[in-house]
Amino acid sequence: MVTPRVYLDGAATQPLHPAAREALLAALDDGWADPRRLHSEGRRSRALLDGAREAIAAVLGVRTDELSFTGSHTQAVHAAVLGVAGARRRAGTTVVTSTVEHPTVLHAADHVAARGGGARSDVAVDRTGAVDADTFAESVNTPGVSLACLQFANAEVGTRQPLEAAATAAAAGGVPLVVDLSACAGHVDVRGARGDVLVADPQSWGAAPGVGVLAVRAGTRWAAPGPEGDGPEAVPGGVSVPAALAAAVSLEAMVAGRAAREAEQRALVERVRRGAAQVPDTEVLGDDVHRLPHVVTFSCLYVDGEALLSELDRRGFAVGSGSACTASTLEPSHVLTAMGVLSHGNVRIGLTPATTGADVDAFLAVLPDAVATVRRELGVEGL
Repeated sequence: MVTPRVYLDGAATQPLHPAAREALLAALDDGWADPRRLHSEGRRSRALLDGAREAIAAVLGVRTDELSFTGSHTQAVHAAVLGVAGARRRAGTTVVTSTVEHPTVLHAADHVAARGGGARSDVAVDRTGAVDADTFAESVNTPGVSLACLQFANAEVGTRQPLEAAATAAAAGGVPLVVDLSACAGHVDVRGARGDVLVADPQSWGAAPGVGVLAVRAGTRWAAPGPEGDGPEAVPGGVSVPAALAAAVSLEAMVAGRAAREAEQRALVERVRRGAAQVPDTEVLGDDVHRLPHVVTFSCLYVDGEALLSELDRRGFAVGSGSACTASTLEPSHVLTAMGVLSHGNVRIGLTPATTGADVDAFLAVLPDAVATVRRELGVEGL
């Protein structure tokens, strides 16, 4: 008998939404042509692309003409950070970020600083993963700051950031704010998210790979960071219309059932938090209240994270880890390190719309023995 698999790694990448799959297949037939062409096939692709843009813009709370598609979330982040920095070289070369931003944001900020002879100014976080609003405001209002970056919420531990206060401080100092909505859009209401530039990752709401979202609000100074074209949607090779349409359809589907799903997922996450806390020498991470509804992370002492993920995978559960270890670097998660919490033996759960209470109960039933098994294999059982 084959044990059913349970996918619990939806913090950053959700399974392809059924609505997205249907839209993707349909668009492969109707949206394959270059939307920049003037013939009938091109105009049909353009109509699909414009419809996708309008739908996503409405959910994000931006104007349709402010939103562009890129080839990936990484490309959207690079365009956001480098584009704003390029337009504000005379203002300064310092980029303010939190210490728990997505690595793509931090790398882009480092590139800006290195290219302009400036620096990346990191704002520390507390043990929940949140920045102090006053400290962020002080950093933003330091002379020589080109732009600031702050995520809506952290994808590893789910903690939401004090975005409203940060945006107010940035606006008071005349500093553009880049806001990363990855892991948030489709799961919580982001229409009120303030920010001069927004980026989002459609894969986090169940879309197909091959597309990212960039929104540059009117009045924000932005300069194309690359040689391709003169606008934000200058994607080398062109925008994938099928991927963009699938992103729009899946986002609308996620938003349509969000209220009921959010309540259910918060209850399931709370169940995971309580269950994980019962495992000996385990710390549940992130803010208890101000958090995403579908993400929960915990760390187990005396456990190797990779070994624990492999053990859980063997038992039929696909989970993530904030440890982010790779064979080449063997470095722990920069997020957990910045928080000052245990960064090894980490398990990150990301619920999907298909996750049930039975899935969570089954996971919690095997978790204690899985942890004990890894500890026993490492020779640290009973410490």
